[in-house]
Amino acid sequence: MKNSLRNSLILLHFIVFIYGFTAILGKLITLDAIQIVWYRMLFAIVGLFVYLRFKKLDISISKKQIIKLLGIGIVVALHWITFFHAIKISNVSVTLGTLSSGTLFASILEPLFFRTKIKRLEVLIGVIIIAGLYLIFRYELQYVNGIIVALISTVLATTFTILNKSFTHKVAPSIISFYEMIGGFIGISLYIALKGNFNRHFFEVSTNDLVYLLILGIVCTAFAFAASVDVMKVVSAYTVVLSINMEPVYGIILAFLFFGDSEYMSSGFYLGTIIILLSVFCYPMYKKRIGQKA
Repeated sequence: MKNSLRNSLILLHFIVFIYGFTAILGKLITLDAIQIVWYRMLFAIVGLFVYLRFKKLDISISKKQIIKLLGIGIVVALHWITFFHAIKISNVSVTLGTLSSGTLFASILEPLFFRTKIKRLEVLIGVIIIAGLYLIFRYELQYVNGIIVALISTVLATTFTILNKSFTHKVAPSIISFYEMIGGFIGISLYIALKGNFNRHFFEVSTNDLVYLLILGIVCTAFAFAASVDVMKVVSAYTVVLSINMEPVYGIILAFLFFGDSEYMSSGFYLGTIIILLSVFCYPMYKKRIGQKA
């Protein structure tokens, strides 16, 4: 049992490391954000389909559920597009530092979606996160457009996470992801078709970009998701939440290793990011301490 838990924890941090590597791939790939997400979702659909067939899982769900999941998939696609676009117009560190503020938007949006009361603790955490964001904005004005796009991406990520909550107890996570990838892929395809951009240039992908896209779609999406499902059978939800909070940390460290000086930021940026990350870490720890569900 101890070996199983230890192996699951190692796998969990490897998965979070992969999530952090997603941002690196976004900067390495020379395609624009929409193309990146189109290919990512295409390869993820193939990878998840193989996984579902291998596990012999029945993907049959109601038409109403399918329609809702396809719609949420469009939100996922918009999140990824804004995420990669933010990286393109700023850098990995700025995007991940801003993206770590998701707890702030969750504290606002979740009560609106489920018509529950806003919790004082979440408001306090939100205020602290706003202080961290203020520092990032103040000291990194040259990246203001990237920060704004990253904030939009964060709101979209929080939105689809909240929407997914109504399905997690009814539909297997792998099936949820499969239909959402299809929905996002269809949505992006329609947009590209209407813009008349499905041309030869769209499908001209360099060998390097193709390799990166395959890693992004299969390893960083399909594999990481399937592995995380298995991990959650052994590791507590609380541990998963804390570990996933390490994503921006891993991503920023990787960005330094891959891109060097272009990822060097001001002391104000790092102070703001640390404030946000500490808030995000302390929140589930305090909730566990007082006996609430993290």
